[in-house]
Amino acid sequence: MTLYSENTEKFQIKHLDLIWLKASVVGGLWASVEIIIGSFLHNIRIPFAGSILAAQGIILLIAFYQLWPHKGLIWRAGLICALMKSISPSAIILGPMIGIFSEAILLELAILIFGQNVFGYLLGGALSLLSALIHKVVGVLILYGFDIVKIYTNIYYYISKQVKIENSDPWVLVWIIILAYILLGALAAMTGYLIGKRSKNMKSYPKNFKMESDTKKDFFELKENQKFSVLLFFINLLIIPIGLLLLNNFNFYLSLIIITAYLLFCIIYYSGSLKRLKKPIFWIQLIIITILAAIFWSGYKSTDGIVDLKGLMVGIKMNIRAIFIVIAFSSLSVELRSPIIKAFLFKNGFKKIYLSLGLAFNALPVMMLAIPGPKDFIKKPFKSVANLILYSEEWLEVFEKNNRKNN
Repeated sequence: MTLYSENTEKFQIKHLDLIWLKASVVGGLWASVEIIIGSFLHNIRIPFAGSILAAQGIILLIAFYQLWPHKGLIWRAGLICALMKSISPSAIILGPMIGIFSEAILLELAILIFGQNVFGYLLGGALSLLSALIHKVVGVLILYGFDIVKIYTNIYYYISKQVKIENSDPWVLVWIIILAYILLGALAAMTGYLIGKRSKNMKSYPKNFKMESDTKKDFFELKENQKFSVLLFFINLLIIPIGLLLLNNFNFYLSLIIITAYLLFCIIYYSGSLKRLKKPIFWIQLIIITILAAIFWSGYKSTDGIVDLKGLMVGIKMNIRAIFIVIAFSSLSVELRSPIIKAFLFKNGFKKIYLSLGLAFNALPVMMLAIPGPKDFIKKPFKSVANLILYSEEWLEVFEKNNRKNN
């Protein structure tokens, strides 16, 4: 189905450029896959779920790029997907937003530098998936601090000793993991390239997609009684580095009093937005970290028995730091959705992003129903992604009509 002629490609729609409309389609479909497949993977506790989703994103982006090879399409789609994935009824989760957008930026840069060819796609895919690993490592360091590195090193030396591998370097395992991510990223890129080429030769039949409604949805929408404060926005923004500085460099007990007072305020004021604290897996992780620190902090050479009291104290500090980070970022995430900040974004160069998100969110329920389910993606991954590409022109037509109608 050919929707635009050669002249139309050069024509800018009154309120949204064609590239933003296409990015809305790609970002919306990518977000749908993230939500459906992501929920499935996390619910069944699949290891490396984030990396699997990152690989899926690479496949999708490169496959779409074979149909719409426009410079700037990938980073725009990544931005839209990141905001759609991150802005939920509870809070913006900054980690996934940064991860998804970084993945798209690196892929865009690789193609921009090395060209629209197989090498550019392979390198971009490798860097994008590697960014998922780096993002995970940085996230763990922010959450628990550099003490986690010492625990990992001691665990590695202990396991090496048990399997009779003397003088083993902990970096060996790190480099093996990095190489695995690079190879899997390149494989995902090649898969997307082949699917995109194949989809261009497939015939589509109209599905008659329609928006859920003709009214734009406010993607900053929160519960009706949610209160916002510009002052609290800046307090939450400043308290994160200050809190980490207190925990790392000042008297622990004095710091604990200040941090506890802040956490209690946030728990009461932002009670509806701290759902992560209600998940058992979060507390299980903290318990595991504490046990590992208590056993391996001194390299499994504690003079007080199996438990190292100093390591136990380090584990407790790491848990306090993790709880502080989660609550502080969740609180900041709520304030980021203030109507004042929304108005600031709309009036200062972010209007196209806002309009694109309005279109994508409006179509999200229908997109989620239209895309294949998790079982289909697992059993027939090539066909599932090819179907998304196949009906992209029809989605573009729906977005274009809705854009004109709303404006």
